[in-house]
Amino acid sequence: MPNTGANAYPSRYRWLGLLGSLALAAGGLTAGALPAAATGPGLRASGGAGTILVFAGLTVLTAAWLLLGTPGPRTGGRHPAATRWLTTTLAWWAAPLLLLPPLFSRDVYSYLAQGAMLAGGFDVYADGPAALGGPVAQQVPQVWQHTPAPYGPGFLLLARATAPLAAHPYAGTLLLRLGAVLAVAALAALLPALARRCGTDPAAALRLGALNPLVLLHLVAGAHNDAVPLALLLAALLAATRHRPLLAAALIALATLIKAPAALALPVAWWTASHGEGEPARRDGRFATRRRASGVAGGPGGWRRGLRNAGAMAAAAAVTTVAVTAVAGTGYGWVAALTTPVTGSSWSPTSGLGRLFARLAGVEPAGAVAGARLLGMAVAAGVLCLLAARVVRRGSEPVAALALGFGALVVLGPAFRPWYALWCVVPAAFAVRAASTLRAVELACAALAFTVMPDGFEPDAAELVLAAGGLAAGAAAILLTGRQFTLRERQPAC
Repeated sequence: MPNTGANAYPSRYRWLGLLGSLALAAGGLTAGALPAAATGPGLRASGGAGTILVFAGLTVLTAAWLLLGTPGPRTGGRHPAATRWLTTTLAWWAAPLLLLPPLFSRDVYSYLAQGAMLAGGFDVYADGPAALGGPVAQQVPQVWQHTPAPYGPGFLLLARATAPLAAHPYAGTLLLRLGAVLAVAALAALLPALARRCGTDPAAALRLGALNPLVLLHLVAGAHNDAVPLALLLAALLAATRHRPLLAAALIALATLIKAPAALALPVAWWTASHGEGEPARRDGRFATRRRASGVAGGPGGWRRGLRNAGAMAAAAAVTTVAVTAVAGTGYGWVAALTTPVTGSSWSPTSGLGRLFARLAGVEPAGAVAGARLLGMAVAAGVLCLLAARVVRRGSEPVAALALGFGALVVLGPAFRPWYALWCVVPAAFAVRAASTLRAVELACAALAFTVMPDGFEPDAAELVLAAGGLAAGAAAILLTGRQFTLRERQPAC
């Protein structure tokens, strides 16, 4: 991939990314997760040339994103673009994706079915979309037809707002996407603010946490419900840095009532609200932590303050949970339904190791996979304990520990989807300082962007060929564009 002065002329990569987004959108019109007449194999889109366009556009968009962040001599090694400019670029790149059918997943149709079920009086934590029937349930893949909703009552209240559109899946998709887009806009506002509090580069945080291809593909184009809890989580962390623990706890509870992993942020918010200095950052760029008499290690006063905050935050979270659950009228069945996304065929690194062990040992894969998943969760729990101990003993930055904790849950969990990585990437965007680490995260995000087919199903041989053709076409477009830019720069001034 040529570097033709990304740091000196970032506007060219804004246009290149827009070109990629337009190509992706054009391909998604035929290769995306389109509404279908019935469940079963008919849900699969015959993308054809659309698949080529999607992967060509994805290649161009991802390359533009990577090149846009390359620092150089004209920027003094800093991020080459300002936050306002990057926010405008995010709007440009997201705009072509707003009116499309869902891309890279059919989960949005499950959201619509669950909202219609709640409005119709069904128990969404006992029945699957098949109990609802009708045009929305027909869009849900067979594997999820009889599974309960794995989301909390907070999300189901949002999904119930789409119930009047149950007979119109496309309109319902647009409404859910509107909520996701508003949440992404909130991310774009919160990331720079949190970066300033933590002493990191606001522009770099915005680029990694909001302009990221995974955000565009899965939160905007895919309308996944991870967008809202991520925005709530960042708002809670910002409230914690400003010593507003009750607000932070309520926001984290709301996020957890949409997707359960958000609960991991509650102890981080408590630590930050109880022990942070409240200043944006120290002069050395590290997030300030109280170590004087009023801090954790500073004597009984510090511990009493921490315990008061812990009790108040626990109460605020509990009240929020009870209130939202009462309004939704769903009960607490969602706790037992959290394992719904985990099926026997679900892929994850631990599941893959379990299947490999079963093949080598000649045993039944079900038991080996279950054992590997349990071992992975045990290791993840151990990692979380080590991270917590490091924060308490060494004063390590709690938000960086949160990003690593989410990363452990994503990698070692029983099921993996590319958009799950955003739970690690978004807090890492404003908490991590090492340039090499941030670049590794960027490259991992770029790789994950290519792991899902536009219709959300596993690829067959023909689709892999089409995808490879699109990737090659996108790479050729990047090379030609870079060469054209270079030739223009060499033209003598008239």
